[in-house]
Amino acid sequence: MKFEFSKWQGTGNDFVMADCLKNPAYIATVDWAKEICDRHYGIGADGILLVLPSDKADIRMRIINADGSEAEMCGNGIRCFARYVYEMGYVKSDEFTVETGAGILVPKIIKENNVIAMIQVDMGEPILEGDKIPVAGYGMNRVINEDIQVEGQNFKMTCVSMGNPHCVVFVEDAENFPIFEIGHSFEIHEKFPRKTNTEFVQVLDRQHLRMRVWERGAAVTLACGTGSCATLTAAVLNDLADRRAEIQLDGGKLVVEWAQDNHLYMTGPALEVYTGTYEIKD
Repeated sequence: MKFEFSKWQGTGNDFVMADCLKNPAYIATVDWAKEICDRHYGIGADGILLVLPSDKADIRMRIINADGSEAEMCGNGIRCFARYVYEMGYVKSDEFTVETGAGILVPKIIKENNVIAMIQVDMGEPILEGDKIPVAGYGMNRVINEDIQVEGQNFKMTCVSMGNPHCVVFVEDAENFPIFEIGHSFEIHEKFPRKTNTEFVQVLDRQHLRMRVWERGAAVTLACGTGSCATLTAAVLNDLADRRAEIQLDGGKLVVEWAQDNHLYMTGPALEVYTGTYEIKD
């Protein structure tokens, strides 16, 4: 099958767009995610975004990680998805609803001089109860600045779900933290029954945070939108940041606000990189 795709990136987190409204057969990309996302032998991406119809919202998004697993949500992915479906005319309003594995979310197209500049997404409310994130051993209590042992070292973790699980660890020096060496051990730690994304965060000041991320199912990536929301939430819960801050990622910057309605609002770019055709061999 020949698969027509577009490649997108949001702060360096990159995705292959599989438009199943254009061709329902593209659902087959789910089974070929590892090959398609391979950076040497395939298109190369952190994941695949599937464009699907919804009976609950204006449109539906599925996210398949580079390792073939399915993610509930992806903050950078939904910005790319939102711009794609808007530019394709699948949605008519600047603000619309998207069905995801984490529930229905609301992206908003932000324009400057009638040109798309940024995408803002209402990411919903953070989930803070241990059993709901999930983190084993905490019941319905919050997991704030708790000990975790990883590879013989003790770290302090604050855990948040944005529809997908996050473990936020504050460090002195994010740039030189050994994320490649230790990230996987956090992902598969016994405390996380559904595995976890892990953010290693340096507080620059109360409005600026430096974050690096190990994503569940994708390893180290240049950015993570849900992780940025979890990072701000964790920083506020530990009284390390204000409720609106700029998150500096390896791939760029996102602005996140934990508003008075208890929702997190994430604002950042989404850009098409290129289009092409890829042959999936049966």
